[in-house]
Amino acid sequence: MPRTTVRKYCRLDSSVDLASVREVAGAIAGLIDATELLLGESRKRVPIEEGTLERSGQASVDEGSLVGAVSYGTPYGVYQHERLDLRHDQGRTAKYLEGPAVEQAPVMAALMRAALRRALEGGPG
Repeated sequence: MPRTTVRKYCRLDSSVDLASVREVAGAIAGLIDATELLLGESRKRVPIEEGTLERSGQASVDEGSLVGAVSYGTPYGVYQHERLDLRHDQGRTAKYLEGPAVEQAPVMAALMRAALRRALEGGPG
């Protein structure tokens, strides 16, 4: 069976002009913070039988394009994510990535803003 991936992206607003090394470093740090938060929140909802799907979760940041992603890569990840009719243990759900992405969007945006602000103020990223 081909490997399929469930993935959500965090993108820095392309209208932001990132000119300095500090700004880029801050943007990267913010994306890392945001994607790690989303990974942690989504892992709380991933359906678990043996834990393979949960362990396949990854947060990543493409520093060149300033795009962060959280993905789960198993042959059945998309099936588990999209099928609303499947039964899951208490607290585990379909839409295990989409739900937290929507709910945590304001927090992720705040994390990205805070990291960028720290970088611009010359503090640790």
